[in-house]
Amino acid sequence: MKKVILLSVLFSQVIFFALWPVWLELTNYLHPLVVGIVWFIIYFVTFFIICLLNGTKIRVSKHNIHLFILSYSIGLLILLFFRPNNQHYGAINLIPFDTIRLFLFGNVDFLIAFYNISANIGLFIPFGLYYGYVKNSPTLKQLLFMSIGCVSVIEMMQFISNRGSLDIDDLILNVLGVCFGYIIIPFFQKVVLIKQESIINK
Repeated sequence: MKKVILLSVLFSQVIFFALWPVWLELTNYLHPLVVGIVWFIIYFVTFFIICLLNGTKIRVSKHNIHLFILSYSIGLLILLFFRPNNQHYGAINLIPFDTIRLFLFGNVDFLIAFYNISANIGLFIPFGLYYGYVKNSPTLKQLLFMSIGCVSVIEMMQFISNRGSLDIDDLILNVLGVCFGYIIIPFFQKVVLIKQESIINK
């Protein structure tokens, strides 16, 4: 395990610092915490890939999974609601795929377009994984309704607080990310397993 951690740190740091100018550019549009979140994601993905290739299994208790998703949620909320004041917020788009089409085919800076699409999907993947791991009888239908409701509340709060736009495409991409996280659980379970908690009879 020490070897896996060492290799993960080594490779993730090389990738992270090789793209350092890109991460700094993102701070023009988002809270500086985004740099830390990007670092964690790169490290975790590297760690997962090395464990997968090495055949290493990681057993995690549900308690630790709860703590992780709580910490992650706080970080994500900071990212969503504490943004630089030099940006324009308050736009409304209720036309599905209109903003996505603009990012893909419009005259938009590549970094902004790539980050908006990938982050709106990727940052919500952990919630789909979390649901699948901790729910006793998980269903995609239930997850779909829950994620639509929660993301809609976040979108409305961002708009009301003037910390973001009200965009149906954000909703679509966020929900897609949550559902994708749920779908890849069988692949994820090749590395991360739930630790069975012992039951003590008194």
